[in-house]
Amino acid sequence: MPKEPEKTKEDIQETADTEEESTEIKHDYKVPEWKQGDMPHPLLEESSFATLFPKYRENYLREVWPHVTSVLEKSGIACVLDLVEGSMTVKTTRKTWDPYVIIRARDLIKLLARSVPFPQAVKILQDNMFCEVIKIGNIVRNKERFIKRRQRLIGPNGNTLKAIELLTECYLMVQGSTVAAMGPQKGIKEVRRIVEDCLNNIHPVYHIKELMIKRELAKDPKLCHESWDRFLPQFKKRNVKSKKPSGKDTKAKKKEYSPFPPAPQPSKIDLQLESGEYFLSKEAKHARDQDKKRKAQIDHQIKKEMEREKEFVAPKEPKAEKGGKRAWDQQNDVDSEKEKIEALKEKFRQRAKESKEKESKKKKDKSQDTVDKYIEKPKKKKRKTVS
Repeated sequence: MPKEPEKTKEDIQETADTEEESTEIKHDYKVPEWKQGDMPHPLLEESSFATLFPKYRENYLREVWPHVTSVLEKSGIACVLDLVEGSMTVKTTRKTWDPYVIIRARDLIKLLARSVPFPQAVKILQDNMFCEVIKIGNIVRNKERFIKRRQRLIGPNGNTLKAIELLTECYLMVQGSTVAAMGPQKGIKEVRRIVEDCLNNIHPVYHIKELMIKRELAKDPKLCHESWDRFLPQFKKRNVKSKKPSGKDTKAKKKEYSPFPPAPQPSKIDLQLESGEYFLSKEAKHARDQDKKRKAQIDHQIKKEMEREKEFVAPKEPKAEKGGKRAWDQQNDVDSEKEKIEALKEKFRQRAKESKEKESKKKKDKSQDTVDKYIEKPKKKKRKTVS
């Protein structure tokens, strides 16, 4: 057997370079279109997919379904809308000329079920379009926190969602506990990362900034084979714990152990029985409430009068020496103010007494009138004259 010639270092390097070139995937590579005559024989087995849809989508799907059937018939796919079970089904037929179109038809009905409008959902039948339904319901347990973080993803007037769509070149639809994404494969990966991080309490603004920087770096051909880590912002998660107040007073006192359960709280009826309110009649309760209201009104009126009189009080003058004339005048002013307040209080008390007396007189007069009405005077009997 003849010996093979030994390879030099240069030959080995050349073969390595050719292998690398063959394994590299070109970004400009285009998938060739599948035409109707490319599959000479029909499919042997029938493939079908079904998906459920919520009840609020029933009216919309009923309107759009003729358009769905006409679009899928072009590819030889049959579709069925079952309103009783609330399901949509797609399946292959003998006329199907594209073996992969059944997968795209499955994605179409899935997007329609997740509230994506029909004109947008039809684009999934194109070769360069992909989709994914991201489930976000199980990431956060607390419902209020989930709603806040989902709203954070949408942003004010949908601005955050629009920014993500522009940077990732994807269409997004947030509905219930899912996020439907449509677009290129690279963009869908970014969308999934942003959505999951948003629900894990990382704001989407950080990802938006990162994507904007990456877009600018991609324009520079010198940075194609370099790492971009030095240009990208590094955001650290900060959990600032609030300081607890330290001190002996703030420490919780330990409760003494007792084998007996705590005494039950008194009910409303028990409290009424203790105070004697339970045995009062409706009229007595009403009268008591009226007295409370009157007292509150009197107190309020006194406060108001005092506030009005404060406006007419002279400002404080500088203090004079002890025992001087100025100190004596100030003491007189204080005494006069106290007298005025007492006079006002006495005035309001007299008014309250007068109003009570008037009400009691009215009640007595009314009761007397009603008694006089219902008591009939005895009629005098006429004597019969004997003829």
